[in-house]
Amino acid sequence: MAHESPLDRRTFLATSGVAGIAALAGCTGTGGDGGDGGDGGDGGDGGSGDGDGGSGDGGSGETRLSWHAGGTGGTYFPLSNEFKQVIESNTSFKIQVQSTGASVENVGSLASGDADFALIQNDVAYFAKNGTGIDAFKDNAVENLRGVATLYPETITIVTLASTGISEPADLEGKTINTGDLGSGTQVNAVQILEALGISDYTEQNAGFSTAADQLKNGDIDAAFVVGGWPVGAISDLATTNDVEIVSITGDDRQAVLDAAPFYAEDTIPGGTYNGIPEDRETVSVQAMIATRAELAADTVEQVTAAIFDNLGDLTIKTQFITKESAQDGMSIDLHEGASAYFG
Repeated sequence: MAHESPLDRRTFLATSGVAGIAALAGCTGTGGDGGDGGDGGDGGDGGSGDGDGGSGDGGSGETRLSWHAGGTGGTYFPLSNEFKQVIESNTSFKIQVQSTGASVENVGSLASGDADFALIQNDVAYFAKNGTGIDAFKDNAVENLRGVATLYPETITIVTLASTGISEPADLEGKTINTGDLGSGTQVNAVQILEALGISDYTEQNAGFSTAADQLKNGDIDAAFVVGGWPVGAISDLATTNDVEIVSITGDDRQAVLDAAPFYAEDTIPGGTYNGIPEDRETVSVQAMIATRAELAADTVEQVTAAIFDNLGDLTIKTQFITKESAQDGMSIDLHEGASAYFG
């Protein structure tokens, strides 16, 4: 039986106003997308706190800015805290980093003004700004969403166990596949990629990768999609106790995915990244990016952007990817005027 796309049938994610996007995203399982990195999309705890929209001063005369990250077990949260340290060391701003369900929820927080900056995937940014792709955004474009900079590749990883015999995309036909948390960026990527690869007969499961890893171990699923900068910690953990296989997307298959949407790019997982896989695995990626809201003052955005990109030597996470020269590669939405002023 042909697979019925969850993007068509799960209309409960749709909402009549952008203020509801964050609440809805926080209710879809753990809410995260693979873009929060090292846990492969576990998505964290959905966050807490109320964000001050940059308007509070904490009684000290300092301007506070709310920065929404991702799950505490992923890459977005620790990287955001490194950004916090750099910004606070080089400006008068105080940064409140908040754990969230990552991209979809973060877009809602920017739309409502609860966040001033956030980390999101560039594909989710594209969907939000154009009112497409994810039910929560369909006919509900987030007009105030603006870009600051792209950061590093969010690699699309199709992981399975060697015992399944799955070695190429065609082998996914008829299998049970965890496509990521319901409504997450990972799920959108997975469904779109499966369609581009011509895979239409599969049974879909929806959970973050912490759960998916257990499903793989127990034989409840045959494969799972993970979106995050390699090495993804949860895949590394799985590979220490199981013989894993990373399914390559290469040749005509990769070109079909690249043709499916403008935000995909070629990527390679180097051999040795995961135990038992000594050879490179070709695949595709999206990009992690910093986003903001149009209402935030241009001078504020320019100062924050300058603090980060003038002090990249103070960072320790993803430093091989985050550069001023590559900061507009894969930018999928309009830049905030403050970022434009910095990057020229």
